[in-house]
Amino acid sequence: MPKEPKWVAFCCVVILVALYVVGVMRHGVLRNMVQTLPLWIPIVLGFRGNEFAKWSALPCLVIWLAGMMIVWLFLFRWTKLQWWHFSPTEIAMTLIMGVAAATGLGIALHWRTAVRPFSAGAVALLFGALQLLTLLVSLPPAITHK
Repeated sequence: MPKEPKWVAFCCVVILVALYVVGVMRHGVLRNMVQTLPLWIPIVLGFRGNEFAKWSALPCLVIWLAGMMIVWLFLFRWTKLQWWHFSPTEIAMTLIMGVAAATGLGIALHWRTAVRPFSAGAVALLFGALQLLTLLVSLPPAITHK
């Protein structure tokens, strides 16, 4: 069995754990649990060696890497978002998540699968939409502070 599925799954696990740490720090674990729901599928598929792990993980990894890049722009004071404040632990988690997302993305892009293009595209679109939807659902104050 190729090593790529397990590495992609491992990178998703690192993102998931880092988000839970942030949730514990901010007393909002429910929000982070909702946000990480799409990551569970590539984790399970990857540890089972399924090639669909790549296509389900790719959009999630891209979205989380983009999110971390936005946070880093704020931290480097290249953007002005006054309502954000991060503790040193949260900053460390953004670095860990960014490295995990970039690493997983690199592995996934290098990994060649036998999945047909239509199926691969459909799964990637589905998981991209699912990841964005979970981020939107997690924004209301009722979920944010639970």
